[in-house]
Amino acid sequence: MGNLSFLLDSNVLAELTHGKANAGVMARLAEHRAACATTALALHELAFGVAQLPESARKARLQRFVSGLVDCGMAILPYDQEAALWHARERARLAAAGLSAPFRDGQVAAVAASRKLTLVSRNPADFQYFAGLSSTSWFTE
Repeated sequence: MGNLSFLLDSNVLAELTHGKANAGVMARLAEHRAACATTALALHELAFGVAQLPESARKARLQRFVSGLVDCGMAILPYDQEAALWHARERARLAAAGLSAPFRDGQVAAVAASRKLTLVSRNPADFQYFAGLSSTSWFTE
C-alpha cells in the first residue's frame, strides 16, 4: 500500500467513468496515483449503483470499471474499529453543537481522519464540520 496520502470519495471515482472526465481530477490522479486509496464504503456505493441499472452496454462497462478498482491494486480501506470510534466521537460532538451530517459521510470522514489521509471529494463542504479532517476537491472548472 505504500505511503497513502489521499482517500478518494465515490464521486471522484465515478468521475473516471465519464467519457470526458474532469481535467483537474485526471491530472491529480496521475500525479498522486500511488498515494491514493478509497473505502469499502465507496466500492459498495458504486457497485450498488451499477447493480440497479438495467442490462445494457453501459452497465457492462461500469461493472468492468468496478471490478477494475478491485484488481488495480488501489488500497480499499475498511470502516474499522478506529474509524467507528472516531465517528462516534464526532457524531456526539456535532449533535451537542446542534449539527448533524449524513451517516455515510461520517463513515467516509472517519476512515480518512483515523488514517490521517486527505479526503478528496467533489463536495468537500459536505465534510466541513468534522474536526481533524483534511478535505479537498480536485475538480476544476
